Amino acid sequence: MEIRSGLHRIECPIGERYVAIYVVVGSKSILIVDTGFDDSIRTTVANYFKSNNLSLSKVGYVINTHSDYDHTGGNRAVRELMPNALICAGERDRPMIESLDRMFYDRYNEFEKEHGFAESMAAKDFMMSVAFESNIDIGFSGNERIDLGDRYVEILHTPGHSWGHVSVLDEKTNAVIIGDAVLGNSVLLANGDPAFPPTYRFVEAYRSTIRLLKGYQPSEILTSHYPRYVEQAAIDFLDLSLNYTDLIEKICLEVISTAKKPIGMMELIESAHERMGPWPDPAYKYLAYPVLGHLEILLGYKKIKASKDENGLIKYQLAV
Repeated sequence: MEIRSGLHRIECPIGERYVAIYVVVGSKSILIVDTGFDDSIRTTVANYFKSNNLSLSKVGYVINTHSDYDHTGGNRAVRELMPNALICAGERDRPMIESLDRMFYDRYNEFEKEHGFAESMAAKDFMMSVAFESNIDIGFSGNERIDLGDRYVEILHTPGHSWGHVSVLDEKTNAVIIGDAVLGNSVLLANGDPAFPPTYRFVEAYRSTIRLLKGYQPSEILTSHYPRYVEQAAIDFLDLSLNYTDLIEKICLEVISTAKKPIGMMELIESAHERMGPWPDPAYKYLAYPVLGHLEILLGYKKIKASKDENGLIKYQLAV
């Protein structure tokens, strides 16, 4: 739907959830933010363009906000259906976007060797069935501006969920399209129920991103997996997200403080996930992303220390 003049939100189904793809229309060119799955572009977006008298050949820029396959999976379809489009992304996320193998092993299977939490090969097979990679034409580092014709957008570097995450400020409306840059206290199903934990990974960068976005005083925050957050609701969503990071860090330190022996990351999650959110098994295990981030922060603060057990798994205990 057209949510503001020349700014469209297209909700594309991905199982029990959706990914919102955004379209910014200028007088010279059209910009698309994120590509969902392959079918998101070929079916949902293509049909929306046809129904709303928008031209696929006028698309000049397609921006992947970050290196997750439900945001990049339609890149090959873009190449086929939008011949004039340049595919863009944050430079630091480029390698994972250009290689699904690298995305799977470096991003999704980061925790296997030292923490004993691994994605299944069935998960990889599914990813490969719905997402198809392409090269990136332009790598962003933040603060770039794009002229769409009587409309500018600014690229914001918004790391935390990934190192190269970018967001898009529509200068005409002061709405910010943030992808997964900020994730509240739960990622949601399409019906609004909790799906799985907020998977931010780099804590201090994530906190800085939230404060940066607040500083823009956005007219609204446009996310990928949540409803629109307009005016005060946008600030409330950002505050909720920031407060959640403090909660997780507090719980991590409390669990380690009361443990009778060094404890592994997944042991910590098993013992504390009910305090962190309302997710069932196995969804709560994706707390691995934020929990590891907070454990790294606590190590940096020298509040805890780490060692490895006989299996090479990292264990944590108080530093004093």
